[in-house]
Amino acid sequence: MVLKGRDIAKLLKKGEKPGTKDPFVITPHADVEEIAKSGSASINLRLGTWFVTLERSRMRAWEIKKKGEPQQQIARAEHYIPFGNVYLLHPRSFVLGITLEWIRLPSNFAAYVIGKSSLGRRGLIIATATGVHPGFKGCLTLELSNVGEIPVAIKPGMEICQIFIHKTHKKDSKYIDRSQFVGSRKPRLGDVTLDEFAEKLTLSQEGNP
Repeated sequence: MVLKGRDIAKLLKKGEKPGTKDPFVITPHADVEEIAKSGSASINLRLGTWFVTLERSRMRAWEIKKKGEPQQQIARAEHYIPFGNVYLLHPRSFVLGITLEWIRLPSNFAAYVIGKSSLGRRGLIIATATGVHPGFKGCLTLELSNVGEIPVAIKPGMEICQIFIHKTHKKDSKYIDRSQFVGSRKPRLGDVTLDEFAEKLTLSQEGNP
């Protein structure tokens, strides 16, 4: 069940009370009164000040390695853009951004993040819908790409995406999100490796040419 604005506002207000166990927190604090009155089923999130770009290199291709194998290092650069300045995202360019808001989800709520359609219609796309697991704590990394024909000047602090909150079927107070992105305050690439099933498929093919 996706929460409506008034339900999200109640959850946030509850999380502000001292001593609340397993609270829902968004900071900087969202305007709960505005959320309650909006009639929306989501909260707008803002763009933070850190960006990560992937730089050109002589690497033939980036390959997914097995667990335990040395990972290929992709050249990258961090950029800090102060409030009031812009980051110019050129056509067919890609950059990792981060939400301004730090989020804490209770153990019985999950979320997903999508781009704002008004920006998407101008070519600014959040490449994937980001699933947020119960118990997550941190800022959300955003994959931003410009699929339009003109550069887009994006500004830290602008509303960049929206988050939808939904309740899970059963509360598990022992659930802890152990993903590699928990606690992030800057954009992160994360590690990618072949899982055990993919490795077995590879071995079975090697044994049957």
